[in-house]
Amino acid sequence: MQVGYKLPKVTFHTRVRDESVSGPNPFRWQDMTTEDYFAGKRVILFSLPGAFTPTCSTYQLPGFENGFADFAALGIDEIYCMSVNDSFVMNKWAQGQVLENVKVIPDGSGEFTRRMGMLVRKDNVGFGLRSWRYAAVIKDGVVEAWFEEPGISDNHGEDPYGVSSPETVLNWLREEASGAAA
Repeated sequence: MQVGYKLPKVTFHTRVRDESVSGPNPFRWQDMTTEDYFAGKRVILFSLPGAFTPTCSTYQLPGFENGFADFAALGIDEIYCMSVNDSFVMNKWAQGQVLENVKVIPDGSGEFTRRMGMLVRKDNVGFGLRSWRYAAVIKDGVVEAWFEEPGISDNHGEDPYGVSSPETVLNWLREEASGAAA
């Protein structure tokens, strides 16, 4: 992935809460496009191997959630968490993480992830096709900064984490802001 890359046009099948839907599951299907999420905004997108997994649930997602005010102060409009999981899984994970700031994007079929060049096999841990861990700063649908964990490969023996951490992205934004001010 390179800085300046325009995000692929993909439709995401999401489930959104709708109070007009009766019963124990008040959600309806709503298709969202790449443009719906990214057009006219400066956002952070981070993608990870799976909802409910230890590193994702303990460090990466909470770090972006808890640091939202710092990111917003540096010109970030939204923070999105993506995974090759369906909308039901992503919504339940978001609920369990008590998210107020980070929004989840389900890439259930892995189409967006594949077209980003980040789809890998994780059969060695029983996951099948998943996203390699990365983060990006995206402005109006174009990659402004890219943070990819090292060693991208199918069935990698480890789950590297650090390059795509909230702290790394925040440090880049701070350096970029201080450079722009100079």
